[in-house]
Amino acid sequence: MTKIGYIILFLMLSCGVSAQKNALKLKITHLTGDFYIYTTYNLYKNDLVPANSMYILTEKGAIMIDTPWDTTQFQPLLDSIAQKHHQKVVLCVATHSHEDRTGGLAFLREKGIQTYTSLQTLNLCKENGEKQAEYFFTKDTTFTIANHSFQTYYAGEGHTPDNIVIWFEKEKILYGGCLVKSTESPSLGNLQDANPVAWVNSIKKVQKKCRQAKWIIPGHFDWKNKGSLTHTLHLLQKYNARK
Repeated sequence: MTKIGYIILFLMLSCGVSAQKNALKLKITHLTGDFYIYTTYNLYKNDLVPANSMYILTEKGAIMIDTPWDTTQFQPLLDSIAQKHHQKVVLCVATHSHEDRTGGLAFLREKGIQTYTSLQTLNLCKENGEKQAEYFFTKDTTFTIANHSFQTYYAGEGHTPDNIVIWFEKEKILYGGCLVKSTESPSLGNLQDANPVAWVNSIKKVQKKCRQAKWIIPGHFDWKNKGSLTHTLHLLQKYNARK
């Protein structure tokens, strides 16, 4: 092979590796209709862990539920939404105070995007030095952006004292965030701020409110299995029985 040939081969391999790395950092999957799940990755206890979030296309722009966990993916996500859908993000709601949900709030605020959390989450973000939303709500709130509506719902303590879920009643989509554990999850994960006893009742309240959910999106790992609420209860019962 000639010297030029080696150079071309090296560049091709380098581009392939770079593409693989970028693909691992940000994965976007179509859920249904105007709904997309985006997944970013970060280290937890030396393991690379995926974090699921969501965006929804509307006639007035895109809505984000939670922000990327990987700080390098804030702008690439906005760029991807602009390139794929020719839309700008106009609103973001974060579901609890941990950085895998709120890490990009300050970045989005700087971009002129409206950012919201509950007042409880805002106070915890201030207390723990996490990024903060510009606006807050004090009770369960319905947001309507053009042709899509969703409700924030606080069922009680669980993974954190402030964790909420997002319920799309019309489409029967439950965004559970970190209150809900994927059927892939072998354990309850990070329990630093958790209340495992109260968590049981919180899950039961979500089950009652969000009946006949067609999709349930947990905060981490696989989201295609609809048994995640039941699985979360099973994990909690096992954990609480040992205490």
